[in-house]
Amino acid sequence: MEEEDLILSPSPYDLLFQALSLIPIRHYLIALFVLCTIFFYNFVEFHFLGDAILRYFRCRVNLICNPDSPLYHGVVSRCRILHGRYVATPWLASPHIQTCFLNFHGFPPVFTYTRQLFLTSDGGTIALDWLTNSDVLDGSLHNKSEITKEDTTPIAVVIPGLTSDSSSAYLKHLAYDTAKTGWNVVISNHRGLGGVSVTSDCFYNAGWTDDIRVVLDYLQHKYPRAPLFAIGTSIGANVLVKYLGEEGEKTPLRGAVAICSPWDLLIGDRFICRTLKQKLYDKALTIGLQGYAQLHEPQFLRLANWEGIKKSRSIRDFDNHATCLVGKFETVDTYYRKSSSTQYVGNVAVPLLCISALDDPLCTKEAIPWDECRANKNIVLATTNHGGHLAFFEGLTGSSLWWVRATNEFLGVLSCSPYMHIQKIVDKRSSGSGKQEPSINQGPYLNIAEDGLVAAVKYEQDTNKTTLKQRGRKPEEDVTKKSFKELCRQTKQSVWWLGYIGMVTSFPLLGMLLNYIFRKKQRPTTTSTS
Repeated sequence: MEEEDLILSPSPYDLLFQALSLIPIRHYLIALFVLCTIFFYNFVEFHFLGDAILRYFRCRVNLICNPDSPLYHGVVSRCRILHGRYVATPWLASPHIQTCFLNFHGFPPVFTYTRQLFLTSDGGTIALDWLTNSDVLDGSLHNKSEITKEDTTPIAVVIPGLTSDSSSAYLKHLAYDTAKTGWNVVISNHRGLGGVSVTSDCFYNAGWTDDIRVVLDYLQHKYPRAPLFAIGTSIGANVLVKYLGEEGEKTPLRGAVAICSPWDLLIGDRFICRTLKQKLYDKALTIGLQGYAQLHEPQFLRLANWEGIKKSRSIRDFDNHATCLVGKFETVDTYYRKSSSTQYVGNVAVPLLCISALDDPLCTKEAIPWDECRANKNIVLATTNHGGHLAFFEGLTGSSLWWVRATNEFLGVLSCSPYMHIQKIVDKRSSGSGKQEPSINQGPYLNIAEDGLVAAVKYEQDTNKTTLKQRGRKPEEDVTKKSFKELCRQTKQSVWWLGYIGMVTSFPLLGMLLNYIFRKKQRPTTTSTS
């Protein structure tokens, strides 16, 4: 009888299934939605709930400096923004969404630069894009006016990031807001960027400081009464800090700001290959570098491994096949070690503000030289828990960048204080008098071809006054053969990769499916021959 009861009694799993079947389906859908929301919130590293609940503790700006730093006590202590809090735009409260949105749109102000071309002693061409205070006076564009030699208006020299030029959204924010504060701004584009062709066998890299050195020397002699300041962003920040460490007291700069510097390129190389999200950023930046190389294909064909460049799947691959060969570095790690600015931090002799976000998806906080910055009395390091890479959107509309406001406030206070750096005069009489220094007047003029590419052409010099005359001819075939439209296509590929990053971080399941399909299409096909 007991055995029959055991046989007829339902299984515990049957009872559990019957109990679960009594729960309405909408409750399962609600539970699934909650789980997906939690997964999505953590996957894209959203933090708006934490900002709302723990705003007082999590959003404060952390300042690291030497306890006896005169820069902190005399300048930074008077900066209200640096002693406040950074609260991200609620609908952009994610480092990945902030970074992608900055590259897609970024709400940049609308204005036009005044361009000058600078010819270096090795034949290279650098595009200097100017935006003066008079250009944006009273919120409207006025007639372009040249800066006189007697002008005492401070000049902010901006060094862009990797593959960025003056048209980038974050640089437009910086240039416009800085000009609105009463300064003159000049963006020193890297060689081969800004629509200007490469006119020598020398390319820029993450540790190339010669260009900013000659540009600052020119500006100092051209506008001797105007104080010079510098702002570096991303790779440009690494170049700036390295330059400051190399020059020490000899630099003409009165002060500087470094934004989102990678600091140690070797650590950054390891970091960007660590997770799926970082690898996607790596791929997007690699496509941008490949587009840069294709625009200047004739030079890279002669100086680098062109087949390796086309097959590069990471920044390290590109540096191995291009940067190391052009820059004469033995290995990629050698290039990263020699170009990292960390080793130059101790030699910085000018007031320097460094701003970094601890959740930067490209430049890891592991590379920040905390102790070196604390030991140098000329440096103040400001870190925020959030901000992404060069983003730091703030306000409900996300129409402004926090780091731009902090930079302008710091430079404004510094320029009115006695803590500005005074250049150490170096006796140059022992140097050869016959050496010709580069200048704007020696630079080529803009020649715009039918396809929109801006190329450098020769100039004509008058006996009384040096003038630049445009020659009505197309760019030389040995300079470049790639059209501006092709560069646009390459840029679109990089933008689509950034869009892919957004989809992966926003919709994980859809991103995994697209990633699988993309890999399947990229799988090389094999053909058999009989």
